[in-house]
Amino acid sequence: PAAPPPAAAEAHASHDGAKERQILFYQHPDGGTDYSPIPKKDDKGRDYTPVYADPEPESVAAKPAGKGKILYYRNPMGLADTSPVPKKDGMGMDYVPVYDGDDDGSTLKVSIDKVQKLGVRTEAARLTTLARSIRAVGTVQVDERNLHIVTAKFEGYIERLNINQTGQAVKRGQSLMEVYSPDLVLAQQEFLVAATGAKSLETASPEARDAARSLADGALARLRNWDIPTAQIEKLRQGGQITRTLSLASPASGIVLEKRAVQGMRFMPGEMLYQIADLSTVWVVAEVFEQDLAMVALGQTAKVSFNALPGLTFTGKVTFLYPTVTEQTRTAKVRVELPNHDGHLKPALYGAVELASPVADRPVLTIPDSAVLDSGTKQAVLVERGEGRYEPREVKIGVRAGGLIQIQDGLAEGEKVVVSANFLIDAESNLRAALQSFHNH
Repeated sequence: PAAPPPAAAEAHASHDGAKERQILFYQHPDGGTDYSPIPKKDDKGRDYTPVYADPEPESVAAKPAGKGKILYYRNPMGLADTSPVPKKDGMGMDYVPVYDGDDDGSTLKVSIDKVQKLGVRTEAARLTTLARSIRAVGTVQVDERNLHIVTAKFEGYIERLNINQTGQAVKRGQSLMEVYSPDLVLAQQEFLVAATGAKSLETASPEARDAARSLADGALARLRNWDIPTAQIEKLRQGGQITRTLSLASPASGIVLEKRAVQGMRFMPGEMLYQIADLSTVWVVAEVFEQDLAMVALGQTAKVSFNALPGLTFTGKVTFLYPTVTEQTRTAKVRVELPNHDGHLKPALYGAVELASPVADRPVLTIPDSAVLDSGTKQAVLVERGEGRYEPREVKIGVRAGGLIQIQDGLAEGEKVVVSANFLIDAESNLRAALQSFHNH
């Protein structure tokens, strides 16, 4: 049969003839989102159903005054556009109210049994302080401020080693070795001669006394410049006995990282004999990719874990941002300072560093990022309406962090969205047809 003339799409007399009702468009006889601006038939020969601008008088009368709560208002042309308040579209047509319990073309229906079988899970949109995690790898390094080198300022020989193992713990002032030096013996002799001469010339002329004191002060300064302990100098002054060997002491408490001293060896001025480090505080130097550097700042909290120490996580602060980028890896070094009073952290230990960087200075509305259906140019979510009904709704998204995504527009706090089985619902409920206008808008 031929389609009705276009005039039929404009007006239709009501049963009581009181007024003519305006037809907005025609809908597929099975419902859904297949619309036509003119009368037509489906592939089975059935007429499309007219959709009027105002409800049929009989249906209005049949509904009680308390029809139910208005959930929202939908676009009169069936587009995926809703409003929480009454409004008009671009052609001046009123948006259609959707009541609690109503079903409309923009709402998907899935049976409760299928919801359970599909494993549909929902979560409410909530305010969250988003923090983006920056992950990097790093190695434990000695705090350079706590690194000490033991050297001698004179030539000599090692007569006895008191600390003879790498990795051995030492305390500040502890004797490391006994050394013999001809220069040291000569300096002691000069000091004793000068000190004795100055004492014997106390009654001599001022010029002689000054010369003797100058010699004694010079000999004393040489001993001090060689780091001879004050107690040993006083013992020499009081006893008048020259000491053949001198004890070299540790400048700090810590661990012997390197030992080059060997008993009986000859050493030269400035030659390194020991390297000692205080490991109560260590550095972890992390390699951060250049695209993440803007999110790293001094004082930022860092968590570090190590494969060698399962189950342990160490917390520290970012204390320094190195000023250069490694060209080959496009990374920059970031220093994290960690306490190490238990001694678990050893130099060169390899670890994973996680830096938490807030993406906003206040809580923002978020949902799990698995809830977002992305068409490439637009994003939508399925809002739960109860009893197996889901409303596809376009949203505007922001940043992603920690499995969450910021919702800038389209959702309100507390609204529940589908976070699992989204695409199974798609298959069960012909979601693609429901979102046709969303994809093509």
